[in-house]
Amino acid sequence: MAIVVLVEESDGKIKKSSLEAIAYAAALNKQMNEDDVVALALGNQVSSEELESLGKFGANRVLHVTDERLNQGVIQAYASVVDQAMNETGAKVLVLAKSSLADPVASRVAIKQQAALGANVVDLPDLSDGFVVKRSIYTGKAFAYTKLDRDKKIIALRKNAITPEEGTETATVENFSATLSDTDFDATITNTEKSEGDILLPEADIVVSGGRGLKGPENWEMIEELADTLGAATGCSKPVSDMGWRPHHEHVGQTGVKVSPTLYVAVGISGAIQHLAGVNSSKYILVVNQDAEAPFFKAADYGVVGNAFEIVPQLTEKIKASQN
Repeated sequence: MAIVVLVEESDGKIKKSSLEAIAYAAALNKQMNEDDVVALALGNQVSSEELESLGKFGANRVLHVTDERLNQGVIQAYASVVDQAMNETGAKVLVLAKSSLADPVASRVAIKQQAALGANVVDLPDLSDGFVVKRSIYTGKAFAYTKLDRDKKIIALRKNAITPEEGTETATVENFSATLSDTDFDATITNTEKSEGDILLPEADIVVSGGRGLKGPENWEMIEELADTLGAATGCSKPVSDMGWRPHHEHVGQTGVKVSPTLYVAVGISGAIQHLAGVNSSKYILVVNQDAEAPFFKAADYGVVGNAFEIVPQLTEKIKASQN
């Protein structure tokens, strides 16, 4: 039997989080001695070459549904296709990366398949006594060990839970014909607006954010220069966006954009619990703050106590020098 992985795309490229889901499924495949890992791609915005490259991360084959109606990510339609793909392959496990699209899809497929759903999973399951997954709960402050007792299981993987290693294999791409009814498209997406900028926060591998410690919008140039040097997206704390220093789409936190980059750089941000809730999935956190007692240091992997107006320009120049 197979393990099915739902993959998502952005601008014609498979998302990094989906590559992580494939790598997780490949590791789980070995653990469970299943037959193969089947990636499921929906819509016609990804090239065959891009889909074949999923073999480098552990997919044996790719089922591609080229119906252009699936380009918009209609939840009901996605759930219907995933349900059919699981039935077709005889899959007992579905893996997907947590996202605003994948989360509701996973819930609907769980009902269709009568499957147990484990959300925010951060590690491979313990199979010594059933199927027990480790889940991140309370905005990353604790872990829960949950036994999935149903015959079929759905794993919603937290971003950065696994580091995909790129190999040289190529996946076989197969056309998959899914039966879709008009009711699958009862909900219609009338408009989609994306945040501006070369690198969007939800997809960024590196994020550089600033807080009230920068004292005003006129000082944001050094944040933007550091971000440009790192190839990063820029973000900010809620008070900064509330004061109009930065646009609201840059607000990172519990009530703003939740990010899961490899590196999150926080400059002049104290680290209120609402902000931490939006960044705790980051693989590494670097904090720059002149207040040694700032709460953010407790969550940081690396911390620099000092004046941001001195440290950030020096850091930028050091990075530029290393790049040259």
